[in-house]
Amino acid sequence: MAPLPSFRLLILACSATKRGRPEHIPAIERYDGPLWRTLRAADPHGEKAKVAFLSAHLGFRAANTPIEMYDARMTEPMAAAMKAGDLGTRWPRPTTQRRVMPSGEHPGMHIYSLCGGAEKRVFLDVALVGGRLYLDVMQYLVGLFRSGGYVAAGVRITEINGPVGLMRSIASRLHCRIVK
Repeated sequence: MAPLPSFRLLILACSATKRGRPEHIPAIERYDGPLWRTLRAADPHGEKAKVAFLSAHLGFRAANTPIEMYDARMTEPMAAAMKAGDLGTRWPRPTTQRRVMPSGEHPGMHIYSLCGGAEKRVFLDVALVGGRLYLDVMQYLVGLFRSGGYVAAGVRITEINGPVGLMRSIASRLHCRIVK
């Protein structure tokens, strides 16, 4: 069976601003910072890119993952802990050493899903959007994704970091370029 065409991955940092509904809702609906609002406006049906997020509380996940309300900020120790893991490292990390399946989800399960599962497609174009600590962890994850065969060896990586207005403008232009 011939591989499916390659496509684009957008990884956004989570947002401190969240919509306040108490139930679990998809992250793309929960996060309500300027970049997330721009994403929803530029790609309301999720057709231009596969979208994931990186959260200090939840780790790397697909943007359609239902999440609860939370408040956590990325710190140097959290970023280091995330980078100490691999595709199978669960986040949040379990708090006990019990011999049961640890809590949390792992990046491998989400990148596998984003790549189409068994019909694995490889990302040739990746955009990373967030602050310094988030970008640091995202770069590490892209390296793991490359080693796992989810991201092409020659992947084009765009990093967007800076004032929100600038990031919003760049992200919007990059997102529109996919359609052409």
